[in-house]
Amino acid sequence: MLTTDPLGEDSGCDKKGIEMPVEQLKVLLIEHDANFARYLAELLGQARDLSTQVRSAADLQEGFLALAAGDYAVVLLDLCVPDGAGLANVSLLRAEAPRLPIIAVGDMDDEVVAVEAVHAGAQDYLVKSQLTPGWLERSIRYAIERHRLDTSLRAAEEKYHSVFDHLVEGIFQTTPDGHYLMANAALARIYGYGSPEELIQSLTDIEQRLYVQPGRRQEFIGLMQNNDIITGFESQIFRKDGSVIWISENCRAVRDQAGQLLYYEGTVEDITQRRQAEEDLRNSEALYHSLVETLPQNIFRKDLQGRFTFGNQHFCRTLGHKLEDIIGKTDFDYFPPELAAKYQQDDQRVMTSREPFATIEEHRPPGRDTIYVQVVKTPVFTGDGQVAGLQGIFWDITQQRRAEEQIRKAHAQLAQSQKELHARNLQMEDDLKMAREIQFTMLPQQYPTFPCSASPSESLFQFTHRYLPTGTVGGDFFTVSALSDTEAAVFICDVAGHSVRSALVTAMIRALVEELSPVAGDPGQFLTKLNSDLYAILRHAGTPLLTTAFYLVADGQTGRARYANAGHPKPLLLRRAAGSVEPLSDTAGKSQPALGLFEGVRFRASQTQLAPNDLIMLFTDGLYEVQAANNELYSETLLLEGVQRRVAMAAAPLFDDLIEEIQRFSGENAFSDDVCLVGLDFKKVLDAARNEEANPSKSE
Repeated sequence: MLTTDPLGEDSGCDKKGIEMPVEQLKVLLIEHDANFARYLAELLGQARDLSTQVRSAADLQEGFLALAAGDYAVVLLDLCVPDGAGLANVSLLRAEAPRLPIIAVGDMDDEVVAVEAVHAGAQDYLVKSQLTPGWLERSIRYAIERHRLDTSLRAAEEKYHSVFDHLVEGIFQTTPDGHYLMANAALARIYGYGSPEELIQSLTDIEQRLYVQPGRRQEFIGLMQNNDIITGFESQIFRKDGSVIWISENCRAVRDQAGQLLYYEGTVEDITQRRQAEEDLRNSEALYHSLVETLPQNIFRKDLQGRFTFGNQHFCRTLGHKLEDIIGKTDFDYFPPELAAKYQQDDQRVMTSREPFATIEEHRPPGRDTIYVQVVKTPVFTGDGQVAGLQGIFWDITQQRRAEEQIRKAHAQLAQSQKELHARNLQMEDDLKMAREIQFTMLPQQYPTFPCSASPSESLFQFTHRYLPTGTVGGDFFTVSALSDTEAAVFICDVAGHSVRSALVTAMIRALVEELSPVAGDPGQFLTKLNSDLYAILRHAGTPLLTTAFYLVADGQTGRARYANAGHPKPLLLRRAAGSVEPLSDTAGKSQPALGLFEGVRFRASQTQLAPNDLIMLFTDGLYEVQAANNELYSETLLLEGVQRRVAMAAAPLFDDLIEEIQRFSGENAFSDDVCLVGLDFKKVLDAARNEEANPSKSE
């Protein structure tokens, strides 16, 4: 059949002949009615924001041949083509082109038909008599997006199965009579088998061959019959080699709609080390109690809620109560409210800071006058390093505490501490001001010219930048450098936050960039080496800072621009001659991660061809992550539209006008994050004679 482009030579143009940036899609129409095919092409030609190239096929077989010969974005399929089978056509076409979205078209306005078409694999169903240009355009766009989401879902399911096979915990399904229906690799590893299949084939009687304790399986089944769920069911089991380990099982009963038990499913964790640690802890506790009971000091322990969990005999005598009466009580059960509140405030300080705390506290034993005691409190940790409470020890220092000399010294020390704190605060403010001044000097003070002998107005490249930090110091940074008389390099990065840490990381990146001149001509190698160096520094810092970056090398002789992206917002390419704006896409493959997060990342370079008067606009995400008073976000889409409206402007007024628009959008005339814009204006291509003068070594 005939290949049809309903828009002809005017595709992508407005009525005045001005070229407009529209998306063009290749559409395959499988339709036996030639009149309807022409009508559909006319509808697509009237679409407002969609340019299409339509290929028509009269039957299903011809459609398959067209799919094999072309790369289409979407298929419009008439369910009644002569050689088809109605709704089964969708399944046949989906089997032939599983990665292509399908829109079914039919004469019947029937919801059942529409639902069955979608179940068969179509992304949408359209009634011929109800088609309009706008409806058809929306359907095509939605179908493509739904198909993309379906593809992502399938990828997520594959990822789920990958995770399932690599979990640390064992996962199982077993029958009530003791057979395994399913097991993952972790369970096989815990039980000592080489694979899940070996486990399922070998372990056919759980009650007799798995549990060490006789009757343990029956106990398990009894609990499941009563509760349908069980957690923390701990048992000793035999591994394949006969060794014994401890496991903890979490399980639930799976039943059908009638309530009949189908199988058990759950998880298994190897807790052998934990059980051994618990045994060691019990032995340690016994030794501990034998020691503290003989000491003359008052010793106690509390949990995270401030409840007493232990007290030695001396402590019990001080309170005048037995230990069993003290356990579970708090300071409020034995002391005045204001004193008890102070004790618990000190307790929280110890457990929060995880550091020992020594102080002098008031203590009022029942029936006695207030005494002063020296108190030392230390946090108590669990085996995995979590704070479980605190331990305290105190003894009477009433006479010393009441001495006036000690009171005067305490006041003097407090006054001195306040004075020193004030002085440190002033010094910190001065240091931050100096850091801001130093950070501004790190930015380019003047731009190179290309060739170096050219005046700024005659340079192959011209540059513009705007830098707006939101705090005293910021995390945005950029450089502009000359790699040769014809090659310019621009680097921009954004370190998360606008704190001193962000500024320090920015300074480190600046130093690292200066050391990368040997690979400066290759954007991929440049970011790969920078990521490796930054990762080596930050991995010892505890929590890494998100650092995005973009590196661009432009050649004034060829007009070629090569670039690599490390999780940074895509720069915008303003093609002034065409009046279009487009993001610099990653033509080398999928997007790359930010810097310093992962070791061994190899960044790939992409490239594009520049024309004279093209402008590349690089920026950080603070430019568009702005929220209006009504919570509306200034998105990347709004940014692209704003630049499109100003595509003919020079870089400097474009930047200023765009910044002013975004500030008005926020309602506060301010940005919430650091903002950095850098413009590379490609003025012209260097002619051959001029190039030989600028680079005599290359001509030789």
